[in-house]
Amino acid sequence: MVTQRHGYDQTFKIGGTVIVLGIEGWKPEWHHDAEALAATHRHMFVRLIGRKLRSSWLMWDVAQRGWFADGPVILDFGLSQVEITHRKFDECAITWDQIDMAQSIDWYEHFDWRSDPHAALRKARGRPLRAVNIIERTTSADWRPRVLHAVEFLFDGARLAVYNAMDENGLTDVPEADLPAVHWRRVHVA
Repeated sequence: MVTQRHGYDQTFKIGGTVIVLGIEGWKPEWHHDAEALAATHRHMFVRLIGRKLRSSWLMWDVAQRGWFADGPVILDFGLSQVEITHRKFDECAITWDQIDMAQSIDWYEHFDWRSDPHAALRKARGRPLRAVNIIERTTSADWRPRVLHAVEFLFDGARLAVYNAMDENGLTDVPEADLPAVHWRRVHVA
């Protein structure tokens, strides 16, 4: 089950500290261009190549007993933790080591962190990372010929994509061979 709250992307201040989604210290910077997103984070992703995914975390709505898909998807590689989230129809934010999961989430209902609750995350756990790409959907629209769609992680024997599921995160482990060949563009990151 996936839950969603309206106004999730609004920030509020407590004592001068900006809080997003009730996660203290998390400061997402939103991108809608794959090249810019790749360039901004390439130096960090390069460091993860060859490292195994130790664990992953999703924001969990305890009351609804389900994944709160508006919250960041956290991938822990030991050396660093990458935090990915999507909003609107083409925006993505990637942050590094900003979220302390030992701190409680103070926002509306009772939220917590749940380790490896999704099958796609469990399939990638323990596997070495081989490549990272940003995936764009190509369109014929003049106003937006490319739409940022996903951050793709290719592991030994597994694929994980954290994608934009229309104003929230989605996860998939569909093998690369099963993806459509047209209307997609990969921007290699690492």
